[in-house]
Amino acid sequence: MTPVSNLNIGPLDTRHDRAGFHCGIVSLDDYIQKQARQDIKRRISRVFVATTEKQPDTILGYYTLSTLALELNALPQQLAQKLPRHPVPAALLGRLAVSLAAQGQGVGNMLLADAIKRILAVSDEIAIYALVVDALNEQALGFYEQFGFIPLCSGNHRLFLPLKSI
Repeated sequence: MTPVSNLNIGPLDTRHDRAGFHCGIVSLDDYIQKQARQDIKRRISRVFVATTEKQPDTILGYYTLSTLALELNALPQQLAQKLPRHPVPAALLGRLAVSLAAQGQGVGNMLLADAIKRILAVSDEIAIYALVVDALNEQALGFYEQFGFIPLCSGNHRLFLPLKSI
């Protein structure tokens, strides 16, 4: 498939067709359709959507950002020993989803790049040690690992990318 051209990524707002978004994973579809606006209002997370100039209301993909504190014992020993003995500030990319119609066109890569760019922009003002992601399945795990994300010590599908490595 050819890459999507003229992709715009910005905050979710009321003009976006949340009900029309389907990525094939029920929990991710349900989130954007039923929960995202509430989380934004309650300042739980920020939701960013990918659209095109031709179809500015159609969501091709989305991701969420929020804050997180990592306990030192969750980090690999060689990194943890170099850090202060208190939780480490991080940004959480809690969800990243691409619509079925846009899968295989590079939208996921562009969403991840946009999230990293946003985090780097605020990391000059607010301390953020790493970007943390939750991979829902093996395919997502492979996606994040190809960009240098490292598993946390928890043994689940939570990975992180130290900002200094970007």
